[in-house]
Amino acid sequence: MDDEEAIREALSDLLLVMGYSCQAFDRAEAFLAAHGTERFDCLITDIRMPGMNGLELLQHLKAAGSTLPVIIVTSMNDPLARSRALESGAHAYLTKPVTDDVLLESLKTALPDSDIPRGEEEGPAGC
Repeated sequence: MDDEEAIREALSDLLLVMGYSCQAFDRAEAFLAAHGTERFDCLITDIRMPGMNGLELLQHLKAAGSTLPVIIVTSMNDPLARSRALESGAHAYLTKPVTDDVLLESLKTALPDSDIPRGEEEGPAGC
C-alpha cells in the first residue's frame, strides 16, 4: 500500500514475478474495507499516506487483534518512527530505496510457511 502509483506498481510487479499474489491499495481506508471481507497474509505499507497514515493503520490493526504481519517501507529514516512502528507490531521497518532482495527477505520471514505456492492456498499480500 502506497499513495504513489509508481511505487504501488513496482511493488506489485515484483511480488507477482516472485510468485506472490498481490492486491494494491492507495490508502489505508481502502485496505481496511477490503480486509473486512478478504483474507490477506501480509501488508506492505508506507507511513506517509493521505487520511490514515501507516502508523495509525498499524495501531488500528493491533487494537483490533489482528496478527497480520506488516512490513513498513518508507522514506522516513526516523528512529522514533521506526521505534513506534516496531513497538506497534510491525514485522520490519525498511527505508526507501529498498532493494528487492531486502524486501523479499523481509517478506519470507514474515511468512514462515512461504513454501506454499503463491496464489493457490494463500491469500494475497496487500501492498
